[in-house]
Amino acid sequence: MDQPMPFKKAGKIRYYGFDCFDREGIFSAIITRHEGVSPSPWDSLNLGGTVGDDRNRVIENRSLIYESFQIKRERIFDVWQVHGDQVICTDAPRPENAIHQKADAIVTNRKDIVLLMLFADCVPILLYDRVQKVIGIAHAGWKGTVLGVAEKTVKQMQENYDSKPQDIIAALGPSIGPDHYSIGIEVISKFQQVFGPAAKDFIHSVNGNVYLNLWESNRWLLEQAGVGRIENAHICTACHTQDWFSHRAENGKTGRFGVLLGLGT
Repeated sequence: MDQPMPFKKAGKIRYYGFDCFDREGIFSAIITRHEGVSPSPWDSLNLGGTVGDDRNRVIENRSLIYESFQIKRERIFDVWQVHGDQVICTDAPRPENAIHQKADAIVTNRKDIVLLMLFADCVPILLYDRVQKVIGIAHAGWKGTVLGVAEKTVKQMQENYDSKPQDIIAALGPSIGPDHYSIGIEVISKFQQVFGPAAKDFIHSVNGNVYLNLWESNRWLLEQAGVGRIENAHICTACHTQDWFSHRAENGKTGRFGVLLGLGT
């Protein structure tokens, strides 16, 4: 898990981007927590507006990101994430004063839209259909995983944009790793119900504690959906709180980092 991270820069902003998307001309940016204006415990580039940080600081942090990547705010589509399985397919950005729709996955085929979702341990699942030119982001914590948000996002790409799963590239971004995500009996039971015999491949015990592998469980779901290529950053947010917000490692008092995805900048 402690492997070198190939960071990139946009102005002062340091971010992680997937080479598999770069080669396709797709813009992806998983933004580190540095260079923002928020104080501890949200230090410093917090984009989350529901974690206790001052709203004006969050707005300033978001503006800093848009300026660094030369993206107009008017192109952004984001949602109110609720740890569910709702997928929204959008053909227009979200107007700045419009109410956020509740969802945990967003999909578009519009070049003028840049998708934005927020994370602090849950798995960012980035998707790109190379043939139909469709992108999507899903937000998968344990709840989203057992609800199958990854599969449901692929299904919406199929139903709304004629995507074929074998044409889709998926990438799993920085998120809590299998050695740090301890779980209790409720989560264990849910995974056993949903995954059946496969659940044993995602759950392991160490010194009396039980841990969940969100990376492999979501990979399994994507494979079941027929996705042709799946990459994993293998970056644990709990291991690297110097770069990423981690809800677990920071005892629930932390910010949210952003994931941007666009068919073009």
